[in-house]
Amino acid sequence: MTRYINDALTPGEHIVHIGRTSLWSQTGTILLGLLLLPAFGIGLIFWVVAWVRSRSTELAITNKRVIAKFGFISRRTIEINLSKVESIQVDQSVLGRMLNFGSLVISGAGVAQAPILHIADPMRFRQMFMQAQEHINNSES
Repeated sequence: MTRYINDALTPGEHIVHIGRTSLWSQTGTILLGLLLLPAFGIGLIFWVVAWVRSRSTELAITNKRVIAKFGFISRRTIEINLSKVESIQVDQSVLGRMLNFGSLVISGAGVAQAPILHIADPMRFRQMFMQAQEHINNSES
């Protein structure tokens, strides 16, 4: 599940927390698939799209950085050193709060805002991020 992340680890780096995307964030695509299922099975395509979106995203916090990889065929990555992050913002809609999913926006020194969308349990991801960052700051002191 974390093939890209495991390949991206540097010597001495280890995973502290693995995040995942929420299938709830794909509700619209799944429902559209359900509606179009009777139309010659076209709805299956939407279900496959929702599954691929969910499974092709890798999220992790290591002892050195945050790593996010999106995409199956094409790839987009976000990798930010923990020491460079100045703030982390959690965005959740009402539905996201009820179903426990949301987005994170990470910003820092020399880093444009990096949104990470559709995370399951974003508050837990943020908490683990803050703990890893605190550990880095304490070890530098």
